Amino acid sequence: MQLNFNLDWLTAKSLPIIGLDISTTAIKLVELSDAGKGMLRVERYVIEPLPKDAVTDGNIANLDQVADTLRTAWKALGTRIKYVALALPSSAVITKKILAPASLKGIDLENQVEAEANQVIPFSMDEVNLDFQVLGPSPSSPDDVQILLAAARKEKVEDRVAVVEAAGLKAFIMDVESYAAQTAYEQIADQLPNSGAGQTVAIIDVGAQNMHINILNNNESVYLREHGFGGNQLNNEISRRFGMSSEEAESAKRKGTLPESYGTEVLQPYTETLAMEIARALQLFTTSTQYQTVDHILLAGGGVMIPGIDDVVAKRTGTPTLVINPFANMAVGTHIRPQALTADAPSLFVACGLAMRRFDS
Repeated sequence: MQLNFNLDWLTAKSLPIIGLDISTTAIKLVELSDAGKGMLRVERYVIEPLPKDAVTDGNIANLDQVADTLRTAWKALGTRIKYVALALPSSAVITKKILAPASLKGIDLENQVEAEANQVIPFSMDEVNLDFQVLGPSPSSPDDVQILLAAARKEKVEDRVAVVEAAGLKAFIMDVESYAAQTAYEQIADQLPNSGAGQTVAIIDVGAQNMHINILNNNESVYLREHGFGGNQLNNEISRRFGMSSEEAESAKRKGTLPESYGTEVLQPYTETLAMEIARALQLFTTSTQYQTVDHILLAGGGVMIPGIDDVVAKRTGTPTLVINPFANMAVGTHIRPQALTADAPSLFVACGLAMRRFDS
């Protein structure tokens, strides 16, 4: 699934781009290349921590700090590519499936979509960026096509573009985080039975503040939700238990320099709570939709970078669980340490999906 909030001044085709994920706690950059024979190569990546509260609830709260961090990350990446694909949080985007006559093309179709959008979007059309994608013939109406409509407030788009430009880079594609995740999912779908066909698959991306839940049925998204639990809960408990600031807690966690009691007193209870929250979120899905079960759980995000988390979640939910590595089927460039890439892979899921936009037809 791909939607662009089109940045009209950029019309070049097949331009090399970097995937840029602006999360609550870090700037993440991924550069991919074509390794030949249908394989991609991870050339470079970087994760650069953001100052606290520079991004809150998906919003750019301090443009200068985010731009400075992006500039630092880009220099650390060591690339010459300045064009980036980035994304809006799913919570900042209104999506709706609509129908339109299959006979409409070009400007007539655009006018029809805009007229429909006027009916379903609670803002003036002057205040939003609008995009749409034709999904195909409508199953219930043979003379119509099904269209996915997406709209976001212009200031949400402009804030992210302003960060990119202030860092000396150029915004080329504006996507939606959940759709970027689905693009990355294409790289690992073959690890599931029938490559996910006929399966109900829950992608659970655990960020700092929230769990982002995207459930696919037959490889099509059928359910998007945010659940108020994230990795900050772990950092907060580390801070409370060991008398550290949140920055010190994050640093000590990454470096492995926490006291010996960390595993049993803090990490294990957090892991069990996370598994319980995932089980609760999936129960909400099965009780509020037509889908009775979830066949597979895929875990992504910085909040799942915990040894054995897949086993704990599988035991709690009774569902086969896998920690995502979108680079598992890719070649690895000479600038990258494979062990570090494997450890960081879950938190690079969205950035990977954005970097893959380089290879759109």
